[in-house]
Amino acid sequence: MSSPNAPEAPLPVTDTTNLPVPTDEGLIGSGMEGGLVDQTRAYLLRIRSGDMGALPAIAGLVVLGVLFTLLSPFFLTERNFANLLTQAAPQIMLAMALVFVILLGEIDLSAGTTSGVAMGSFVVLSDPGGINMNWILALVLSLLAGVVIGGFIGFFVARVGIPSFVVTLGLFLGFQGLELLIIGTGGLYRVQQPEILAIQNNNLLPWQGWVMLAVMLLISFATSMLDRRRRTRAGVPNRTIILMWIKLALILVIGGVVVFLLNENRGQVNVLNGKVVSGQVIEGVPIVVPIVLVILWAGTFLLDRTRYGRYLYAIGGNAEAARRAGIKVIGIKWIAFGICSTLAVVSGLFSASKVGSVDASFGHDTVLSGVAAAVVGGVSLFGGRGRLVHAAVGAMVIAIITNGLGLLNLGGGINLLVTGGVLILAATVDAVSRVRSGGSLFRR
Repeated sequence: MSSPNAPEAPLPVTDTTNLPVPTDEGLIGSGMEGGLVDQTRAYLLRIRSGDMGALPAIAGLVVLGVLFTLLSPFFLTERNFANLLTQAAPQIMLAMALVFVILLGEIDLSAGTTSGVAMGSFVVLSDPGGINMNWILALVLSLLAGVVIGGFIGFFVARVGIPSFVVTLGLFLGFQGLELLIIGTGGLYRVQQPEILAIQNNNLLPWQGWVMLAVMLLISFATSMLDRRRRTRAGVPNRTIILMWIKLALILVIGGVVVFLLNENRGQVNVLNGKVVSGQVIEGVPIVVPIVLVILWAGTFLLDRTRYGRYLYAIGGNAEAARRAGIKVIGIKWIAFGICSTLAVVSGLFSASKVGSVDASFGHDTVLSGVAAAVVGGVSLFGGRGRLVHAAVGAMVIAIITNGLGLLNLGGGINLLVTGGVLILAATVDAVSRVRSGGSLFRR
């Protein structure tokens, strides 16, 4: 037994190469400021050291896109592109929700059934033939249910100290029973509200899509300039402004192509003697797209530009070191689980809008695909590394796999095998990159 006056054992040394450097003004300096050449060299150095971020997922996105374009004439069409975005929206939202707890090195296996309980409550409360509550109030109560469930999980994980795997696995099983009680065995409720159905089934007007792109450019420009002004005022070096213009150019080009394609008519057209005689005009950006982008921006702002976000990454890197530094670990974890469950309800809302109904099995099989999307996108299961946009890219990879294999008329078994293989590959890349950056394959 050690002496009571013996010095404390030193904390385990963790790799700090890629950790952000906070300043007195609450800014984050990467430690790699400089010109375009310096930035390029620093980025290549991070890749060689194993910090590849979403690069493998982006490469997979390109390869899969080219592959399915060659294999199916229907893949690269306006109709399928819009369908791909609406298919991916629930998975993107669920993956982003899980990022908040994965960054802590935790997991939430109940996120899917949480959405099922919340949406089951929504359709029962707002059913015109039943309680007939105002749908807005019912939706608010469903979102509050997500907050309460997240707080419940956070209490047992952060305060009581039960592993998140155990707590959320218990809720995953229990909530399946709760869904049966809410909806009934074999029961099904149709979504009656046109406003909810419009989220996944209606589109913006063509001009509204271009306005959305212009707003994205303005917000990105304003945020970048605000960051530069704050860093200058705090005496922190700025990166070359060329990087900002490159980012804006990429948003303009990629966003412009996407809006242009989605504004093309993808409806049913009948042609007689070379003339269009009838047909339904379907054009514009799906309404769900700007909703996802707003939540993505808000979440990214929270993680990248607030004290809470910096503390979240710090806890994921080394929770004990963060605690000794004065960070309130319990509160940070509590909030993270609350955000995760709330965004999981939003994911369920997207699914209900897409399908048009909620049954007693709603959300049972979605959480693992959400975890897979986050990991495929480059979010580390070891905690402390990853961003929301990485999870979104990973979700798009999995959505393309599902969509492309469906167009090729391949069965669900092939889809699961391919998705599982991609997940194992992504987890392997994460583990190997952790070793190359000086970490360990094993959590301490």
